[in-house]
Amino acid sequence: SATPSLESYFNAQQNKYGYVFLDERFGGIELPAIEIINTRQVAQKGKVMISPQLKEAMQHAFDNDRQVILFQNRRGYNPYLICSSCGYIPQCTHCDVSLTLHKYSKKLHCHYCGSTYPVLVACPACGSNDWLEKNFGTEKIEEQLEEDFSKNKIARMDVDSVRGKTAHDNLIHLFEQHRIDVLVGTQMVVKGLDFEKVSLVGILDADGLLSFADFRANERAFQLMEQVSGRAGRKHAQGKVLIQAMNVQHPVLQFVQQHSYENFYQFEIVNRKEFFYPPYSRIVILTLKHKDKSIVTEASEKLATLLRQDLKELVIGPAPPVIGRVRNQYLMEIMLKLPKEPGMSMTYKKVIRNHINLMQSEKIFKAVHVIADVDAN
Repeated sequence: SATPSLESYFNAQQNKYGYVFLDERFGGIELPAIEIINTRQVAQKGKVMISPQLKEAMQHAFDNDRQVILFQNRRGYNPYLICSSCGYIPQCTHCDVSLTLHKYSKKLHCHYCGSTYPVLVACPACGSNDWLEKNFGTEKIEEQLEEDFSKNKIARMDVDSVRGKTAHDNLIHLFEQHRIDVLVGTQMVVKGLDFEKVSLVGILDADGLLSFADFRANERAFQLMEQVSGRAGRKHAQGKVLIQAMNVQHPVLQFVQQHSYENFYQFEIVNRKEFFYPPYSRIVILTLKHKDKSIVTEASEKLATLLRQDLKELVIGPAPPVIGRVRNQYLMEIMLKLPKEPGMSMTYKKVIRNHINLMQSEKIFKAVHVIADVDAN
C-alpha cells in the first residue's frame, strides 16, 4: 500500500511487521503534479463548489480529448463551521478534533469528550464574523457541471447512483470508452480504477476531509487524497491534481503535495502520542441504545461513573455520537483509551462486562442495549 494505516507503519518501524519499500511508480510513470487552490475568495462570493482554476483546467483537458475525475467527500453530511476569511475551523481544546455544529442545541459539540462550546461570533484567529457551513454533495456538483459544461457528458458514481454490480460495471465501461467526459464520485472512484485518458483529478473539498470529528481524520484525509490523486496520468503522461481548500496551510495538504507518507507519519505520530490515541492505546467505544432518550442518557452516565471506579481517566464521555438516533433508537457513547499492557486485555474485558451488568441490573436500565467496538474505527 502507498498509504498504510498509521498502526501498520508503526508496527513495521517496531519490527513487528515486515517492511518492503517500492521507490517508484509502476511502469516508471511520474507521480502527478499537485496544485492547491485557495477557495476563500470564491467562497466569500458564494461560489465554492468548482473554482475558476479548476474549470479552466477541465476545459483544457476537454480541448485535448482527455477526461476528468472529480472527488467529493461523502462524509460532508454533517455541517461544520469554517471562517471564510482565514480558513479557521473550531476544534475541541481537549481532543484535537473539530467541533460539530448542532442545530437543535445551537452549540458546537465535541463527539469525543462531550464538551460543548457556544457558537463563535468572531473568529479567534482573525476576528472575522463571516462563517460558512460547509456541505455540498455529488448530486449538486453534477447539476452544476451540467450547467457549466453543457456540451460534455457528466456522470456520477456513488452508492445512490450506482446500485448493483451491473450498474457499476456499465458506468466504468462507458467511461473507459470515453462516452463520459467527467466522472464525479465519492470513495468509489478512489481505488482500483485505471483509465488511460484521465489527465486531471479535482478534489473539491479538502477541508471536509480534514475537519471530520475523528482522531483519524488526518490519516483518512491523507489516504483518500493520495489514492484519488493516483487516478491522474496512469498510462502515458504525468497527470495533474487540483485540490480545493480554504485552510491551505494545513500540514496534511503539504504532505499530499509532496507525495510524502513518511513526512505525514512523523507529523501525525506526535499527535497520537500526545493525546494517547492508537498505536499507543487501544480504543473501545461503548454504544448504548434505547428508545427513550432520557433513559439512555442516564444509563450512559451511570455506566461511565461505574467504569471510572476502576479505569479512572481512561474513561471519556458519555457523549452523543454524530448521528444521535437510528431507527428510533437513541444513542450515547463512552470511549475507553486502554493502555497496551501485556496480559491486561482479559482484565479490562472483565471490568467492562461487570460494570455493564451492574448498570443493567437496575430495572430502569434493563432494556438498554450496549455494544462494544474494540479497536474502533
